[in-house]
Amino acid sequence: MMICTWMTFSSFLLTSLTFPTPSSSAPPVTYAEGKPCRIYNSGRSADCLGRQLDYVPWRQLPATIQDLDLSYNELQAVHAGDLDRLPQLRILQLQFNNISHIDRNAFKHNLLLEHLNIFNNSLQEIPATALEPLSNLKQLLMSNNLYRHATLADSFSKLVKLQVLSMGGPLVEGLKKEDFQPLKNIKLQGFAIKCSNNLSYYVPGSLEVIQTRQLGFDMAFDQQPKALIPLLHDIANKTFSAIQFRNLFEFMYYVGEEDLFQDLRYVIAHQLIFHRGKFNENILRMVLMNLEVTPIKWLTLQYIDFARSPTFIDSGGGSSITDLALDELDLWYISNPDVLRFDWRFTWFNKIKRLSIQFVYFNSVPCDAWLEMGGVEILDVSNNRLKNEYIFNQRCNYEGAMPNLHTFNASTNELSSLQDLSSLTSTFQRLQVVDVSNNQLGSAANSRDCVWPQNITRVIAHHNQFESEALGCLPSTVQFLDLSYCNLDQLDMLFFQKTNNLQELLLSGNKIKFIPSKWKSPSMQFLTLDGNSFGVISMESFSEMPQLSRLRAGNNPYHCTCELHAFIQDTVSKEKVNLTDWPWNYRCYHPEPFLNTLISKYFPGQVACDIRLVIIISVAVTTAVILILVLICYIFDLPWYTKATYQIIRAKYRAHKEKAAGESETFTYHAFISYSHFDAEWVREQLLPCLENNSNPYRLCIHERDFMPGKWIIDNIIENIENSRKIIFVLSRHFVNSEWCNYELYFAQQRAMAKTFSDVILVVKEPIDPRSLPSKYCKLKKMLSTKTYLEWPQQLNQQAFFWSQLKSVLGRPTLTREEAQSVKSRSSSVGAVSATGRPLEDGRPELEKPEVAGINRTNELSNQRPISQPCSQLKTKTPK
Repeated sequence: MMICTWMTFSSFLLTSLTFPTPSSSAPPVTYAEGKPCRIYNSGRSADCLGRQLDYVPWRQLPATIQDLDLSYNELQAVHAGDLDRLPQLRILQLQFNNISHIDRNAFKHNLLLEHLNIFNNSLQEIPATALEPLSNLKQLLMSNNLYRHATLADSFSKLVKLQVLSMGGPLVEGLKKEDFQPLKNIKLQGFAIKCSNNLSYYVPGSLEVIQTRQLGFDMAFDQQPKALIPLLHDIANKTFSAIQFRNLFEFMYYVGEEDLFQDLRYVIAHQLIFHRGKFNENILRMVLMNLEVTPIKWLTLQYIDFARSPTFIDSGGGSSITDLALDELDLWYISNPDVLRFDWRFTWFNKIKRLSIQFVYFNSVPCDAWLEMGGVEILDVSNNRLKNEYIFNQRCNYEGAMPNLHTFNASTNELSSLQDLSSLTSTFQRLQVVDVSNNQLGSAANSRDCVWPQNITRVIAHHNQFESEALGCLPSTVQFLDLSYCNLDQLDMLFFQKTNNLQELLLSGNKIKFIPSKWKSPSMQFLTLDGNSFGVISMESFSEMPQLSRLRAGNNPYHCTCELHAFIQDTVSKEKVNLTDWPWNYRCYHPEPFLNTLISKYFPGQVACDIRLVIIISVAVTTAVILILVLICYIFDLPWYTKATYQIIRAKYRAHKEKAAGESETFTYHAFISYSHFDAEWVREQLLPCLENNSNPYRLCIHERDFMPGKWIIDNIIENIENSRKIIFVLSRHFVNSEWCNYELYFAQQRAMAKTFSDVILVVKEPIDPRSLPSKYCKLKKMLSTKTYLEWPQQLNQQAFFWSQLKSVLGRPTLTREEAQSVKSRSSSVGAVSATGRPLEDGRPELEKPEVAGINRTNELSNQRPISQPCSQLKTKTPK
């Protein structure tokens, strides 16, 4: 109520009686190039403010203009025809020009004009003739011009709709009784009159005819202080909402003894304002003594130059103001803080309900001041640079002080100790609202052992520097707590666990990095977390806030994740919690591709966010992979390869042990021959004689005669393959179906990986289609398709060429003597039973024969059936 009334009244009086600067009311605007005015509001408004115009730009203005602002220009006059094209004009602002003349027909075509402002121009007379057609005029501001008299023409009586009128100027020396007679039948909402700083006269009865709700005087009574008495007499017994005196005494303090405010007791008004001027103890006493018996309930002293009166005599308690019953007392911008104790006592505060002391900059509060403010319900001492020691004195006894105080506002000061503040207010039994915003509170060192009244329900503490530990010093009985912009980086959950009645919590503009999960606050209804530093938020954080209905959490560096998406979707869809700043203040900060993306436009895939779907897909994919691997194992016979690899590892391990024990013996062969049991006859009768029955024979290794008896078969295979320069595979359909040949081929492949495939010689005994080979022969397939192989010709005339090719591939069989002596003697005939116990191709093992010493390879071969045509007798022929 106080702020609304003051703003309404001051907007009228200060505009009409003072000299505001252009910058204070001139908003920045843009204009079309080459045109002085900005046309907006669909052609109904024109802004030509501050364009240094010396004429009215009527050519640019459309006929639809209703609001025209030509203030702060250089207009010299308003001519007939300047505004003829604007029949819809309702508001015309011409203040702060240099207008000295207005043509009598200037407003002839503007009959709808309601608001005319010609404040602060150079008019030397009131333009009554020009104003006569304006029967719809509601507001006329024409003060601060250069006319010398304030007498209104009779034509003003026709302005029956007039509500606000300001007039006068620095050259008006006084007021006469006939000046305002045309207004006697017009009830105004506001009337303001300005006279010269040296008021020369005031004729009693001059203001008797004025009927208004708000009344303002801008006149100094320095030369004629007693003129104030008949002026107050003229407005006595009338009812006003507000009366303002500006510069009542502008240059000197009143030192007379006559009570100038003796008729103030008969004035009926809600508010009395003294704006600027010089006040001393005597003049202030006169005002207050008469206010003790007047209906006026609101006194405002602002921008007052206060001084002590040298003639004031303190005669004890009788000289004090003790019965000033005001609803509100405002002391703003007083030059001397002694005004608070102008009569050396604080008794004049005793019956004040709302006391506001701002920009007075007092630096101490005596102990008795708190005791004298017994009737104060609202105390506002904001904007005073107060420190802890200024308002709290440990030597004072505050017991029983401020018994009716409901609201204590100490904002915008320099307070730094919550402990001292709580000690000061601990005895204020009815205190409910504490405003300590814009201070220096919040250090943990000055926030210990706090004791607050148990009735405090509202604490406003924004714009301080709170540490998390200091939250525990705040009253736990609060229902509303504002900790915005307090530099908080984390929250003290122990404090919030104690605030069971907390309904509204404002934490905007802090540096909170995370929101605690399961934040328990059963009464919380409104929570603000916008402008902090956390990037993750979820409904789990507020699951213990069943009453939460409004949440503001925008302007945070959000990580756009499934959790955030789930929180937004759940909150928006259920509508249980209203996100008050959704969606524009919610943007992604991470990951980088989504920077500044509106969260409302962030839609992650369902697969990425639905954990159940992720599990199902993972299980399905894993199952599919396993099945595919099983299928691959089956197709490519991977178990067989695994088994073979295992055999190699075992053989290597046994060979290593035997070598360590000194039991191993090294053999060297030109070639290891791998063949099927069913191809043994061809090997014995064709291959061996042609390679071994020479003057310089090849040393060949075959399993039937060269494997070491008693050794593991796998060991024999691996050892002899590794001790052979070449490996000859006799390929046939039986070879493919032989398990042992499969092993020998696989081991040869393993050796080829470490060395080279040039050691492998493929002899195709009978035609084989590589596509018909099993999948496990992938290497063999590759060799048959990429490596040149020898094919056994069925025609006798082509066989000699075959042997030549084979020997060429094997190379010259040169041996050193040492190598010849290292070869084991053959002990059993070729084609005899194997000494190794190698199984036959049908799975039955061969019978083991004892080794016969002294039988050489020539004798063994001589016992065999002679071949049909020895290789030495074959003629070399080029195959067709």
